[in-house]
Amino acid sequence: MSCYTNRELSWIDFNERVLNEAGNPKVPLAERLTFASIYQSNLDEFFMVRVGTLMVQMSSTEVVRENKTGMTSREQVEAILNKVKKLEIKKAVIYENLMKELENHNLNLVNFNKLTESDAKALESFFDADIAPYLSPIIVGKQQPFPFLANKELNAIVLLKNKNGKNKMGIVPCSNTIFPRLISVPSKPGTFMLCEELILHFVSKLFGNYSVGEKSIIRITRNADIEATDVLDEDLDYRNMMEHLVKQRKRMSPIRLELSRVINDKAKKELLEILGISELHMINVETPLDLKFVFELQNILRNKKELFYKPRTPRNSPFVNIKKKIIPQIESSDLLLSYPFESMKPFLNLLQEAAEDKNVVSIKMTLYRVAAKSKIIDSLIEAAENGKEVVVVVELRARFDEENNIEMSHRLEDAGCKIIYGLENYKVHSKLCLITRKVNNSLSYITQIGTGNYNEKTSTMYTDLSLITANQGIGNDAAKIFKFLLLNEPVDKTDYLLVAPLCLQNRIIQMIDEQISLGSSGYIGIKINSLTDKILIDKLIEASRAKVKIQLCIRGICCLVPGIPETTDNIEVISIVGRYLEHSRIYIFGNNFETQKIYIASADFMTRNTTRRVEVATPVYDAKIKKRILHIFNTAMADNEKGKILCSNGEYTDRNTSKEEKEKINSQELFYEEAYKKITNYNGGI
Repeated sequence: MSCYTNRELSWIDFNERVLNEAGNPKVPLAERLTFASIYQSNLDEFFMVRVGTLMVQMSSTEVVRENKTGMTSREQVEAILNKVKKLEIKKAVIYENLMKELENHNLNLVNFNKLTESDAKALESFFDADIAPYLSPIIVGKQQPFPFLANKELNAIVLLKNKNGKNKMGIVPCSNTIFPRLISVPSKPGTFMLCEELILHFVSKLFGNYSVGEKSIIRITRNADIEATDVLDEDLDYRNMMEHLVKQRKRMSPIRLELSRVINDKAKKELLEILGISELHMINVETPLDLKFVFELQNILRNKKELFYKPRTPRNSPFVNIKKKIIPQIESSDLLLSYPFESMKPFLNLLQEAAEDKNVVSIKMTLYRVAAKSKIIDSLIEAAENGKEVVVVVELRARFDEENNIEMSHRLEDAGCKIIYGLENYKVHSKLCLITRKVNNSLSYITQIGTGNYNEKTSTMYTDLSLITANQGIGNDAAKIFKFLLLNEPVDKTDYLLVAPLCLQNRIIQMIDEQISLGSSGYIGIKINSLTDKILIDKLIEASRAKVKIQLCIRGICCLVPGIPETTDNIEVISIVGRYLEHSRIYIFGNNFETQKIYIASADFMTRNTTRRVEVATPVYDAKIKKRILHIFNTAMADNEKGKILCSNGEYTDRNTSKEEKEKINSQELFYEEAYKKITNYNGGI
């Protein structure tokens, strides 16, 4: 039995777990709508990035094989599409059940078959007056070539026949900011029709001289797999080059075609030829092709609190006095913030305090994804305007955040900040902030290292950890990282921090080897988002064979199969998909509290993180914080409400709850309860 699973297929398994939450009756109804939409948006990005990458590989003359299962790019794409098509059937059932449950709350989505004659006439009048004038129907021909279809936009495709019996194809763009997506049915409050369905129903009015045959709503997904090196132009600076990249991405090749209705083989063949994709890439979808409208439905239901999660807001950390200066508190004791259960305010206050503190000489920071209206950016700008040296590493290659990061870099630069764009061959994904102070002619450091982005919005939705410390050894390492970034080189040696690409993977291997030497007395605990790095996977397998107990909490991709006798039978893997996105990364090596090594990190165990990015993991030395991290990890591993266990057959199942474990444990809810109760005493258990 193989110890390995294909990366892409494992990701689809993760997204199925997201879809399962949309069908989970224990999740409040309105929140299940969110999971349905997340499933779709996840899948869109997966096609744009991962399938796009595989499609590029397929066009190569060299056959590329995945290094764990040996599948070729073509075999992976075929397996992905077949698996996604099966999930579409599951999604349709879940969606229909959601819509039926909404009817119990006087909210309905209907088609014309369910309308009275008077309502049908009213909607026809609305179409004529408020929709048709803003549509731009096209008949494809020699003078009107097939139009460019924007990525993920909705279009109606219509098969037409003129008076001479000649067949034509018509296209009507349905995405428009002028008219609403949800069209109200006049006589029935709470009853709606999707605008694309209304357009499709009356589409014959747009092609008056033609008879309409088959018709469908279609949606194209385009490849987004572009790297900066693909658009290299020596006449452009790096930022301008990235702006060019963003524009170019919008016109990349189609990789998926979704249809709301079946069309005849001849029209299907013509459409596929125009788009340059095979029939395998065409997917018939029995739900609306764009599910973002569910958030409008949620807004209608807002007064029904029972249909939503219990309101939760981040609490002030009990380990810091938010009303007092932060820097002296950090100099006295390290601080760990746990998002979204605790507020980001202490860190925001720290930055603002540093911007105003006369003893602060510099602030250096790496930025990957930030909020659109960011207090962090405001503080950095103020610090620069106050005469402090502000160095910001802005990663313009943060996929799908390029435009926001480009605009942000302009603002920072205009304020006098020194902007660098990372290393030429490595994305800078680390979450690192270094504040340098000079007091009595002596330099001292305040360092923040996190597992998640400097983003006020996602800090309320993602589970992340943020360590703030005055440890001068860690500060020296952080200063060295920024020095090397300014020299356009990766760090090759550190004393405290683990830093990819040159000194993270090798140090992890060294710590795994230490546990292997202990045999059955050894222990490894890892909480990450994905596990794909074959070198680390093989090292974990070696540790399992040496009887080391290994616990892995992996939200998404896991290319290692646990539970295989005499190979991975000492490895336990669980995945948590819950209200908040699991995002924190924790590494634990050893059982003995006094000697065990605990890190929090920005890096998953993926090859791209361990060898192709600048990532930072920090050791945790404070005893209270170590106990708290152990508590977080152990509680996550014990989660039997949202935690699914990965079996040796590669499937995720509910965890069996023994009589001794009658109590249901939802780790995220438990952490919020603790935050509200301001619990400060952790013993490492649950």
